[in-house]
Amino acid sequence: MADLKKLAEEIVNLTLLEAQELKQILKDDYDIEPAAGGAVMMAGPAEGGGGEAAEEQTEFDVILKSGGSSKINVIKEVRAITGLGLKEAKELVEAGGKAVKEAAPKEEAEEIKKKLEDAGAEVELK
Repeated sequence: MADLKKLAEEIVNLTLLEAQELKQILKDDYDIEPAAGGAVMMAGPAEGGGGEAAEEQTEFDVILKSGGSSKINVIKEVRAITGLGLKEAKELVEAGGKAVKEAAPKEEAEEIKKKLEDAGAEVELK
């Protein structure tokens, strides 16, 4: 059990680049294709709890919807935020609809969103 907890912690703490590499290894070596967009599946609310007030969301995914007209500036910001190489950052910006940062605290997510929007990108928080 302790080994599984340690493995889970290691996976959760992967950088975006390391997660991309893990995805490629799973695909190439084990023929396992992760869910589209790299989104992590989360458990839904328990049945019968419909009358309870919803908890306030504390973690957000920063989704890059569009690179906008000045993609070069957006690519630079994505590289600074994620630590990705030029090629990977360019692919992320051009693909659109991808997460730049997942499970970020509200304050950090809003800061990243502002930086990307200032660079010319269209961004949403989920």
